[in-house]
Amino acid sequence: MSTKPNPKETKPKNKVSITKVFKTIIWPHRKIVLVGLVLIVISRLAGLVLPGASKFLLDDVIPNKDLDMLKLLLGAVGGAIFLQATTSFLLTRILSVEAQRLIATLRARVQQKILQLPIRFFDNTKSGNLVSRIMTDVEGVRNLVGTGLVQLIGGLLTALISLVILISISPKMTLFVLVPITIFGVVSLKAFGYIRPIFKERGKINAEVTGRLTETLNGVRVIKGFNAEGFEIKVFEEGVDKLFRNVQKSLTSTSLVTSSATFLLGIASAGIMGIGGYMIMYNDLTVGDFLAFTLYLGFMIAPIVQMSNIGSQLTEAFAGLDRTEEIMNMQIEDDPDERTKALEKIDGYIQFDNVTFGYEEGKEVLHGISFEAKPGSVTALVGSSGSGKTTIASLAASFLSPDSGTVWIDGTDLSQVQLKSYRSKLGVVLQDDFLFEGTIRENILFPRPEATEAQLLEAVKAAYVDEFTDRFEEGLDTVIGERGVKLSGGQRQRIAIARAILADPKILILDEATSNLDTESEALIQKSLQELMNGRTTFVIAHRLSTIRRADQILVIEQGKIAEQGTHDELIAKEGRYHNLYTYQARI
Repeated sequence: MSTKPNPKETKPKNKVSITKVFKTIIWPHRKIVLVGLVLIVISRLAGLVLPGASKFLLDDVIPNKDLDMLKLLLGAVGGAIFLQATTSFLLTRILSVEAQRLIATLRARVQQKILQLPIRFFDNTKSGNLVSRIMTDVEGVRNLVGTGLVQLIGGLLTALISLVILISISPKMTLFVLVPITIFGVVSLKAFGYIRPIFKERGKINAEVTGRLTETLNGVRVIKGFNAEGFEIKVFEEGVDKLFRNVQKSLTSTSLVTSSATFLLGIASAGIMGIGGYMIMYNDLTVGDFLAFTLYLGFMIAPIVQMSNIGSQLTEAFAGLDRTEEIMNMQIEDDPDERTKALEKIDGYIQFDNVTFGYEEGKEVLHGISFEAKPGSVTALVGSSGSGKTTIASLAASFLSPDSGTVWIDGTDLSQVQLKSYRSKLGVVLQDDFLFEGTIRENILFPRPEATEAQLLEAVKAAYVDEFTDRFEEGLDTVIGERGVKLSGGQRQRIAIARAILADPKILILDEATSNLDTESEALIQKSLQELMNGRTTFVIAHRLSTIRRADQILVIEQGKIAEQGTHDELIAKEGRYHNLYTYQARI
């Protein structure tokens, strides 16, 4: 069997192209964008009324004392201002809402994609980092579907119309203006090309800082217990300082663009003043034409200057999409091209055939593991810490895939089975099982939200959860806090076992399921676990060897290999590794 690819290496990390952004983001929202473009065109055209009216005011209305024309001009200017205000409101209202809807959709897609990635990906990535990837990286798209892109196009349109009008008023002055504007355009393109990687790096840094902060808050009891607040504060300060330096670098680049605009366009304005004054003195230009030229020049320059800000926003958006694209290009865990077989019903016959596995390339954790677990049997995995017990259980649970060899389920290669169909028949109870913030009821119902109250209470009783919930004022509706922080370790473990009982799985993985229980609680749970394991193919990992005496087979794992295999009595009779472990614990 070929080595399974690492999800991070499945596809190259390409930049998001303008063409792809147009096809996947802009084109599907073309109706909204088109409405925005129409509104921006109306707004920009309405804005051009004032300069034209000023020319008529100075050259025609005032010299001729034409009051009727004055009223007409005032009405036209007032109407244009009202039109600008209305279109501005509609632009923000329509496009901003659509942009936020798109952000919500993209966040949902990225979260869905991340949940479909293999366990290996999560082992190598901080949860806080992933939160940042989901919540922050996609925010920039508001500038693509929102007002940013429309304002950019509207600004270009306004600049072009103003340019035509400027040429009609004075080609000579217009030509003089175009020289510094062209230089500014070249500077801007160079700057934005330089800024895009900076924005992409900022997203990475921000994710790292967020990830560490999340870890710090989750581990606050450990931090305080070891008086390590100072260390965590220092680590966070270093992270935010790194983020600051990145922001500083981007601000330097954007300020260069802004200052270039101020300088070059200032030169253009000074030159226009000189050329225009000279032409007026020699009657080559009227005062009204000069005023109109100056105002139209402002209409042409303003969007160009604004483009530097919008360009920065769009660059940031593309950088965020670059990082999002990296996630979306990763190979999902349940690949439909490779996993084509659905399991409608299973007996629970699991075989390991010469399975090897390593978390890192070239560093195998398991070496040629072969055994079979018959339907309804109990297979116990024992051995020292780090020997590979949990890795074997994770392979049986399909959380991991072998680097070589095969795991079979009822004669079907598990690597070809649709994971959804397999895991619907799987139950897992881990040593540090995760509980969600909410009520005890919600946590037990997690695998089967549609379960009846009778089924819920049956699971609660079987796991002896009622032994402590009956003492709570809210009973099963007691809120347990984040990760079940308000409960003891034993209480959390019993809820996890009740959750597995309610799931009614065909294959069961118990990883130190009784490790957090006191002697009295363990005695209660052992009986319910025996009932839970009845008729189910079960893998049990336990350091307390007394809990696995009744297993159908015991695998002693040492350094990634099966050192011994047999029943409790058979292994005791061998007087090997298992015998040593068992007699040592019996003395304690």
